[in-house]
Parts: sequence; structure tokens; C-alpha cells
Amino acid sequence: MRKALAALAFVALIALLTVVLRPSGVTLPPADAKAQLTVKVAGNQLVDQTGAKLQLRGVNHSGAQYACAEGWGLFDAPATDATITAMKSWGVNAVRVPLNETCWLGSTQLKAGMRGSTYRNAVAAWVDKLTTAGMRVIVDAHWTQTSAKMATDQRVMPTRLYSAMYWRSVAVTFKNNPAVMFDLFNEPYPDNNRDTTAAWKCVRDGGTCPGVNFVTAGMQELVLIVRATGAKNVILVPGPEYAGSLRRWLEFKPVDPANQLAASVHIYGQPLGSPYDDPKRWPEIDKVAAKVPVVIGEMGDTDCTHKFSDQLTKWADARKMSYLAWGWVVGDCADEPSLLKDYNGTPSGWGAGFKATLQKKR
Repeated sequence: MRKALAALAFVALIALLTVVLRPSGVTLPPADAKAQLTVKVAGNQLVDQTGAKLQLRGVNHSGAQYACAEGWGLFDAPATDATITAMKSWGVNAVRVPLNETCWLGSTQLKAGMRGSTYRNAVAAWVDKLTTAGMRVIVDAHWTQTSAKMATDQRVMPTRLYSAMYWRSVAVTFKNNPAVMFDLFNEPYPDNNRDTTAAWKCVRDGGTCPGVNFVTAGMQELVLIVRATGAKNVILVPGPEYAGSLRRWLEFKPVDPANQLAASVHIYGQPLGSPYDDPKRWPEIDKVAAKVPVVIGEMGDTDCTHKFSDQLTKWADARKMSYLAWGWVVGDCADEPSLLKDYNGTPSGWGAGFKATLQKKR
């Protein structure tokens, strides 16, 4: 209880700070355009606007997390109608859009045209385009900053001050669009990427954590910051080990006043690997899925095949569990792993298998 009260006090402080510090010029998507497309949590299921069970089967639209920081664009994979057409031809019904905290907040360390309102408006327009086309969207905190150092890579945990400002602004931007979900942090890995009590406490509560050299924001305080804006959107909460473990997720589940939490997990096959590259551990996921929706926010084979993912998606489909593949971008199908050979939607070796999975009747 004391931790919850402390988190509430911190939310009030951030709300005051953000009046002064929050970025201006955010374009709010019109609420009426998305009124008929919704995603909510009902028990342990995601449901649509009719109350029917909803399984997200989609892709990660990679690029907005790094192009702006590197100074050459706002996206990598094009954010266009042609991209949506290609995605829909695969059978995609949901898109995760990784974002950059510094670009969103508008640091002058970045090139003009790559930051602040320009970046925010471009992201908002892309999300609006996707949801208008009938796709649910997940926005995340993918590359985040520490102290005054801008976001140029993944961090071990979110930083308390900047991530609080970021999520308040993101929540205000998208709170009128119930087809948008918030993924609070891409891949936490405190305590030297171990699945320990200290790591789980860090992910939930933040503060001073082992293996982290800055004061972190925990998922509990970020949930409350989002809710303080009036946003009721579904929130995805990860565990440690690069969002790879759900072993103690229920034990360390944050409190959500709106009761709209889902568990986020990332699963990759060898040679990259992840905690759940061993199917013998998948019952751990089942235990969480019995209580709350589970979203496999990233997944893929990292050897240009689709052998592991075929097994994973078959297992997930049998449970109507949501999953989104990495990534809708042209690159190395092993190193990335990239789904595409080109932006016309031609699949890579890994992408061919995932496309076939999406197009199968369930």
C-alpha cells in the first residue's frame, strides 16, 4: 500500500512538471473516426467492440525507434497506404509501432525535422491510418533515454523522469482511440538479465535497481501516470529477461484502476534464443493466460527459417493467444529477423512461413 501511495504522489509531481515540460503540437486523432474499433480486456481475453474474443495476429513495423535518432528519417518501412495493403494481403490485423522517447519529447540534440511535434504528428497520422484501416495498434517505449543522453539504443529500464513525461504525452495523444494499446517498456533486463526477485521488483517498482546506474521507472508508476490522463486503453506489462519471462508475472502484477492489463512476452528461436525457446516452459505462459490476456509482442526465427515459429504460432492459435512477428522491415532475415525482401511485401525465408500462418484458416 505504501508503494502505491508513493507512486500516486510521484504521478502528481510528474503531472505538475509536465505542464511546463510536456511537448506541444501533438495532433490528437479524432475520437469519432475510431469509435467502432476497440480492444479491451475482459477477464483473461482481449475482446472487440462487440464483446467477441479478439486474437491479434500481426507484425512489428520497425523503424520509428531509430531512424529519427540516426537523423535520416521518421520511419524505415514506409508508413503508407501501400504498406497497409501489403500487410492486409498477408492477413495482418494488428501492428506494433516501436517508438523513440527522445524523438517524441523533442530534444534539440536531434536534427530538426526528426523531433518533437514533427515526429509526434507523423506517428499519430500513421496510427490513425492503421486504425482507420481496421487494425489494432500497439505503441511502445522502445528506445529510451538516460539522464540527458538521448535514446540511441535499448536501455535496461526506463528512466523515471523522461519516461513519465513520455507516457503522459503518449497517453494524452491516443486516449481517445480505443484501438490503441500501450506497451510500457520494450525489454527490461535489470539485475544483469537474471530472473530474480530483485529483477521482478525493479520492473514493477522501479527506483534504484541492481545492474542499473540510474533511477528507474517501474511499471506500477507508469500505469498510474497513464491512468491519470483519463486513458482507459489496454496496457501491456513485461517481465524481466528482455521481456522473456512470465514466471512470476502474476505475483508482481501492477495495480491498474481500469483493470485493463495484459502480459507482454517476447519469444525468439535459436540461435538468438529467449527463455521460452524451450516449449517445455510454455506451461508457465498458460498459467498467466488463465488470468489475463497474454500478447507475444515479438517473435521470430533467427536462422531465416520458420521451424520454431510454426510450432509457436500453432500453440498460440489453439489458445487464441495474440502474437506479432518481428519485423516488417527489409533486412537480414537472421540477424533482424526481417520478414521482408522488399517493401512490396515479398517475404523472406522467415517471412514466407509467417505469411502462410496468417493466411491459414483458424
